[in-house]
Amino acid sequence: MTKTGPIPAALVSLDALERAGLADPADRSTLEAVAEEFRVRISPAMAAVGSAGVRAQFVPDVRELRVVPEELADPIGDGAHSPVAGLTHRYSDRAILHATQTCEVYCRFCFRRETVGETGHLAEAEFGRVLEYLRSTPAVREVIFTGGDPLVLSARRLASMLDRLEGLGTLEVLRFHTRVPVVAPEKVTEALVAVLDRALPVWLVIHTNHPDEITPGAAAALRRLSRAGVPLLSQTVLLKGVNADVDTLEALFRALIRNRVKPYYLHHPDLAKGTGHFRVTLEEGQAIAAALRGRLTGIAQPVYVLDIPGGHGKVPVGPGYLRRAQEHWIVTDPQGCDHVYRDL
Repeated sequence: MTKTGPIPAALVSLDALERAGLADPADRSTLEAVAEEFRVRISPAMAAVGSAGVRAQFVPDVRELRVVPEELADPIGDGAHSPVAGLTHRYSDRAILHATQTCEVYCRFCFRRETVGETGHLAEAEFGRVLEYLRSTPAVREVIFTGGDPLVLSARRLASMLDRLEGLGTLEVLRFHTRVPVVAPEKVTEALVAVLDRALPVWLVIHTNHPDEITPGAAAALRRLSRAGVPLLSQTVLLKGVNADVDTLEALFRALIRNRVKPYYLHHPDLAKGTGHFRVTLEEGQAIAAALRGRLTGIAQPVYVLDIPGGHGKVPVGPGYLRRAQEHWIVTDPQGCDHVYRDL
C-alpha cells in the first residue's frame, strides 16, 4: 500500500506567505493593514501553482487599501433582498442560500469580502426559517447554494440540507457555486459526489479565472463529478492582471470544455471595496468578448454580464452585433465586418 504524507496546511497568515515566498517581508507593515481588512487563505493546491495570474487572486496587495467612492460594502445588494437570514430572494423563481461564510481560499476581488469568513455556517435554526420561507413561497423553483463556498460543508451536512429541500416538493433544480473542485480538489470525495447524485437535479457552477488553476487534481475532481451525472458550468471574473486578455481566456475556456465544463458567465468585476486595481472598463470587456467570439466554438462562449450595483439584477452587456440603419439592419460578423440584413 502506498503511504501518503500529511496534507499540507492552507496558508492563512503573512508569516506563512513569507515562508512560502509569496510575500516580501519588506512589505510587512503595509500588508498587515490589508490583512486586517480582509483575511488571508490560500489552499495548498493554489499555493503550489507558480503563475502570477493565479497568485494575484489570493496574495494581499497594498492597492486593496485604496477605496473609491463608488465601491460598496454590498455591491450586489444581498442584504436588500433578504427575507430571512441566510437567504437572498432577488429573482421571482430562484433564491440564493448562503450556506456558509467560509471558503478554501479568500479571493482578493471577492464581492462579499465584507462578510465572508466571519460567521461560519448557517445555523440549524436559521435553515429551518429558510425552509419555512420556501414552503410558503412556491414560486421559488431553484435554490442556489453559495457562501462562502458551500462545498466546504461536510457531505453529511449537505445531505441533510438537500434532503429537506428536496422534500419541499416545489423545487425543480438545486445549484451550487463553488471554487472547491479547482482550489481544493481533494475535497471532492466519493461521499460528496454521492450526495450530489440525486433525483432532484444538482448543477455545479465552478468559479475559475485562470487556465493554470485547472491542475491534474482539478481535472480529476471534475471527472468524478461528471461521471456522477452532475452538469458542470463555470463562471469567471474578468480581472486586470489575471485574465483580461484574449489569449488567457481562450486557454481557460478550452481547458474547461476539455473537462466537460460549459463556460457560463464572464462577470464584469463588481464594485467591491478595495478592488479597483482588478477592474477593466466595460468597453475593454466588450472588446475581449468580441475577440473570443471569433476564436472559440459556441459551447466555449460564456455570456459577458454585469451585476447592476445595488441588487438590481444581472444583465448581458455585450458586445453588440446588430444596429438599426433606416429600413434595414447592420450585422457585424466575428471578424468585425458589417453586413446588411433586411427583415421580411
